[in-house]
Amino acid sequence: MFIVELTYIQPLAVVDQFVAEHREFLERHYASGQFLLSGRKEPRTGGFILANVASRDVLEAILQQDPFQREAVAQYTVTEFLPSMAAPALVGLLAS
Repeated sequence: MFIVELTYIQPLAVVDQFVAEHREFLERHYASGQFLLSGRKEPRTGGFILANVASRDVLEAILQQDPFQREAVAQYTVTEFLPSMAAPALVGLLAS
């Protein structure tokens, strides 16, 4: 599992030009089961994505499709983690 932190490197006026396309990107990967959660930071300086994919290479290939990456709107920090405890509603995310 991975946490992806996006940090905007362009003014919000530029970010806003690509938000609709970025949301379409997110929706595709929710539909495939690869993204579990996402949302913006507050204050609005970027966002986070919780991704459940097979490897960092797979995730990097997915992130290359993000319009925020294509248009150099955000920089990405990827952190892999192995969840070992979860609330009852999220137990299915634990590795067996």
